[in-house]
Amino acid sequence: MLFSKKGNVVGLDIGSSSIKLVELAEMKGGYQLRNFGIAPLPPEGIVDGALMDSVTIVDSIKGLASALRIKSKDVVISVSGHSVIVKKINIPEMTEDQLEESIQWEAERYIPFDINDVNIDFQILGSTEGNEELMDVILVAAKKDIINDYLSVIHEARFNPVIVDIDSFALENMFEANYPVAQDEVIALANMGASVTNINILKRGVSSFTRDIFTGGNAITEEIQRQLNVDFDEAESMKLGNRMDEASQKVVREVLDSALNSLATEIAKSLDFFRSASAQEKVDKLFLSGGCAKINGIENVVEQQAGIPVEIANPFKEIDCSKRDLDVDYLKEMEPIMAVSVGLALRRVGDK
Repeated sequence: MLFSKKGNVVGLDIGSSSIKLVELAEMKGGYQLRNFGIAPLPPEGIVDGALMDSVTIVDSIKGLASALRIKSKDVVISVSGHSVIVKKINIPEMTEDQLEESIQWEAERYIPFDINDVNIDFQILGSTEGNEELMDVILVAAKKDIINDYLSVIHEARFNPVIVDIDSFALENMFEANYPVAQDEVIALANMGASVTNINILKRGVSSFTRDIFTGGNAITEEIQRQLNVDFDEAESMKLGNRMDEASQKVVREVLDSALNSLATEIAKSLDFFRSASAQEKVDKLFLSGGCAKINGIENVVEQQAGIPVEIANPFKEIDCSKRDLDVDYLKEMEPIMAVSVGLALRRVGDK
């Protein structure tokens, strides 16, 4: 959590292909979905996490909020990509106040950016396994210029940014709210977006490894575009299995087979790296989300490469979606895409 102050929030996931908005009401024993929606963005609106077309992004946020009649002005956003570093580090046991004082010096050892150019945050996870003199800490650094660009866009859209989170941590929040996890289970989460795939591996319910893979659904869409000479929207529709002629179907299938195998291989490599780096014998299960999770058969491809059970995550599994004016069919169709925005909407100011 890089910035925060008190109040209820709206989760706003500004992705490279669309903006997703989720509003949750806290109820006795859980949450109710109050509102949700998606607004598409042009392919070059956001590149490598950098906002290239802030005017369109502001207009999209305003239009989406207006269409959904959003009244709350406090929003939670998140960032990921090349400008964000998340590292699990081991340091000598100390209090949170002591770490607060020394975090700049600690961060300089691990962050490949000028320390003056980043916002830094941390979370103490507890004693290091096998060595009680050390403790595990999640260290987060995000480039100030990227954060400031996002904050500027939110302010221009006449909203109040109260928390800036990290995509992979929002994913973890979503998962914890919807899926009970046994203490001895190791769970991997992979959010396959348009340009970035966020991976977060949870050990005993705590984030133990994160990685961003810089490939996603847009690369697949662009390859279909190139091979079939169609526009982006038509290529996107073909990617998701919508009707097409037999010749196009064959080309799309070949592109998908190649791209999905490549993405699945990268995810499997991340799991292997985690296992070797942490001396962990296995990952019990992998949950997929994001736009690519809507591609038919993606879970089978990843399961084959990773060698573990794979399931498409439902970010609304334990959330009450019975509000009368919700479009339930549209919600069902969009479930995989809403994972990060649900995780953001679950945040409460004052969380750590």
